[in-house]
Amino acid sequence: MPNNNLQNGLKSRSTNGSAVNRLLATLPTNEYKRLLPKLKTVSLALGEELYEPGSVIKYVYFPNDSIISLISEISVTARLEVGMVGNEGMAGLAVFMGVGSSTTRALVQGSGTAMRMNSAAVRTEANNLGGLHHLLHRYSHSLLTQVSQTSACNRFHLVDARLARWLLMTNDRLGLEEFPLTQEFLSTMLGVRREGVSRAAGALQQSNLIRYSRGMISVLNRRGLEAKSCKCYGIIKAETDGYLN
Repeated sequence: MPNNNLQNGLKSRSTNGSAVNRLLATLPTNEYKRLLPKLKTVSLALGEELYEPGSVIKYVYFPNDSIISLISEISVTARLEVGMVGNEGMAGLAVFMGVGSSTTRALVQGSGTAMRMNSAAVRTEANNLGGLHHLLHRYSHSLLTQVSQTSACNRFHLVDARLARWLLMTNDRLGLEEFPLTQEFLSTMLGVRREGVSRAAGALQQSNLIRYSRGMISVLNRRGLEAKSCKCYGIIKAETDGYLN
C-alpha cells in the first residue's frame, strides 16, 4: 500500500504548489523521507487554538500555507502578538529546547494546512544532531530576532507603519494578496485599540495600498506597503530568508 504521509510530504516539498514548509523542504532528501512517517498533514482553521499558556505541547506544527500567531497575555483583555510562524518555521519550538509547556497562546491566524509531529518525536530528533537539529537551532535565532524586533516595533513605531509591516509578513507567509482579517483580531496582533486599527487601515486604504472591506484585506500595492513600513520588516525578512540559505 502507498504511504500517504510520504505522498503528502513530497507534495508539500514541491516548488510548483503554494503548500510548502520551507524548513522541511531545506532538509536533505533522505532525512526528510525518514521523518515523513512521523509527520501528518492536518488542516488548521482560522481562530483555532493549538495551545494556551501553561498547557503541555503535545504536537509541533510546520505550517505549509497557514499562519500561527504566538500571543503573549498580561490579562484576559490585554493580549499582544509577539511572534508569527508561517511556512518558514515551526510552532512549538519550546519542545526542541527541552521545555514541555507553552508560555504563549498559539492561535491560527491564517487557515490552511500544516505538517504535525508528536512532541516526543521532536525530542528524539533533537538528540540525533542531524539536519533537523541544525535547522531548528538556526530557526531559534531567526524567531528570537523576529520577537525582539517586533517588541521594539510595537513600542516605538507608528501604528500605520506597524500595520504595513504586519501585512507584509502575513503576505509573505500566506502567499495571498487577499485574506480575512477583522479589526478585533488586528487589535490583538498590534496591541492597539480597534479605533487605532481603523485609522491606520483607513490611511493605508486612502493611499491605495490596501482595500479593507467586510473583514477582508487585499494588498493592492506591495512596494508601497514596503515604503510605508518601518525598517523592522526588512530586518525580520532578511533574517528569515538568511537562515534557510
